[in-house]
Amino acid sequence: MPYRPLAAEAGFVHVCGHRGHSIGAPENTVPALEAAVAHGANVCEIDVVLSADDEIVMIHDEILDRTTDGRGRVAARTLTELRRLDAGAWFEPRFAGTRLATLGEALAAARRLGLALLVEIKERQRPDRLIERLAALLGEHRALDDVLVISFDHPSLLRAQARIPGLRTEIITHARHADPVALARRAGATSVAIEADMFHPDDAAALHAAGIATRVTVPRPERIALRRGYGLDPLAPVIAGLRDGLIDVLAGDDVRAVRALVDAPG
Repeated sequence: MPYRPLAAEAGFVHVCGHRGHSIGAPENTVPALEAAVAHGANVCEIDVVLSADDEIVMIHDEILDRTTDGRGRVAARTLTELRRLDAGAWFEPRFAGTRLATLGEALAAARRLGLALLVEIKERQRPDRLIERLAALLGEHRALDDVLVISFDHPSLLRAQARIPGLRTEIITHARHADPVALARRAGATSVAIEADMFHPDDAAALHAAGIATRVTVPRPERIALRRGYGLDPLAPVIAGLRDGLIDVLAGDDVRAVRALVDAPG
């Protein structure tokens, strides 16, 4: 079934794993996607950049150092060279041997798992080349209805829409804007991603009135606990937004916790 971001159209609030179930598996890997589904996700946000030979690779950073045993730029290595790296041991020894996946492999895994994907363009050096390769892959995997392409770089989303007919996009913003509807419309976006601390019910209601979906990302559990320890509750507006039908997609690193929030009695 095609991914329908609006909860009113889908019939339920979507549960989204941020980089997969990234609190329990190495982020942006197939095991993280599998863990997300196991804990109740029906959509995952992933990140992509280009290799030296123009393969789209699922990884957040343009630099390998943080999430693999490699060093340097992803773009300096071919896919064959990238596949020799370990993308799991840094997280936990039991994930040793996990390999970087291509976007094509991620799309295939998502199809097998019944999962939609939010594909975030992290490529900064050659975004137009990535868009060209993305057009080919979405066609090859017949995945256009199962994917939203997302970015902080809103002009790149306009270029992607021009290149890929029928492509749906989501703009990411970590700020509260005076007119979020105008922002989304200028970018031709189907959805807007908002951090929990920038979520406001008036903005969400205006977006819904315009037929635009809202995706809200909650912090990791330790950050929630820290703030609660000082008398702040970062989840209060999220819980109210869910109750009032103003959130279409709830995302986070801990899919189990996100699922519990979505399933909690109103």
